[in-house]
Amino acid sequence: MNKDEEIPKLYYSMGEVAEMFGVNQSQIRFYEKEFEILKPKKNRKGNRLFRNEDVENLKIIFNLVKDKGYTLQGAKDYLKNNHKEAQERLKIIESLENMRSFLLEVKKSL
Repeated sequence: MNKDEEIPKLYYSMGEVAEMFGVNQSQIRFYEKEFEILKPKKNRKGNRLFRNEDVENLKIIFNLVKDKGYTLQGAKDYLKNNHKEAQERLKIIESLENMRSFLLEVKKSL
């Protein structure tokens, strides 16, 4: 394994998750209260530990609220009825973004 390959983490701290999304920790806590699908574990001190599943669910929530302009209630309703579809759409969006980044790198090297 070379240095560029990252070993996936099992848990992310609140600070790491907030940094991933470029928001304050208070917004992550707010979304945790608002959306049932967010269930981070808590250690003995009460610190939240987010699994990959939680991070993926946050990506879906941010996509619905920030990118698509859903209200919080609209996003909750959508997730309640279409969670699997939302997961699939997020995977497609991420693969398209990766493809775009790759193509831009190829363009730069020409």
